[in-house]
Amino acid sequence: MKVLIIEDSPEIVEAVALCLQLRWPDVEISVATEGARGVEILKKSPVDIIILDISLPDSDGFSVLHEVRSFSNVPTIILTIHGKEEEQAEGLEMGADDYIVKPFKPRDLVARVNAVIRRTTSAKTCKEKPLIVRGKLTLDLTNNEITIGAKKSKLTPTETRLLYVLMENPEETLSGEKIAYQLWGKEHTDSDELRTYIRRLRNKLEDNPPRIILTDYGEGYKFVTPA
Repeated sequence: MKVLIIEDSPEIVEAVALCLQLRWPDVEISVATEGARGVEILKKSPVDIIILDISLPDSDGFSVLHEVRSFSNVPTIILTIHGKEEEQAEGLEMGADDYIVKPFKPRDLVARVNAVIRRTTSAKTCKEKPLIVRGKLTLDLTNNEITIGAKKSKLTPTETRLLYVLMENPEETLSGEKIAYQLWGKEHTDSDELRTYIRRLRNKLEDNPPRIILTDYGEGYKFVTPA
């Protein structure tokens, strides 16, 4: 596994690297202390996952994430400071796959990285059913892409997995807990984060007001096949 850490604090870099090396002894780690350098490294050598700090000396992490998403869907976990919920929400809106709050526990970091890698790998290796078709909506699991009518849009790996879960259970209301379990496993059941991903999917589907992904208040979410 190849990991790119974009973080200017030597202590945080050392802590993240140690956590990853203990869990994955053969991990290859690249480090950038500035956002521009991180983007440069990624363009030259693709990685499997990015750990991205929001506060960087040359730019904020959101600008870096925006640039990364302009040419890559590489899974990205952002590092935020405890109590800054707006950073978490903004990062997810811009295409981050997850977030870690500093200070963090080693097991939490490993769990988040493992969950992101697991669901990304699952999407990439889904060879038996690379395309899921429901009405005029097609989900391409290989390329993380949706086609609805004549319009195509790119998805992040997490958005792909979420839409896959919903499309595989058409007309059925799935609880937030059940969806979160299939996306992230037992270690992750953040309802606010799930709502953020639902909102992002609706935007990419131009599903406003919702007609494809419906909210059953107090129950969960339901996928309705678009005619």
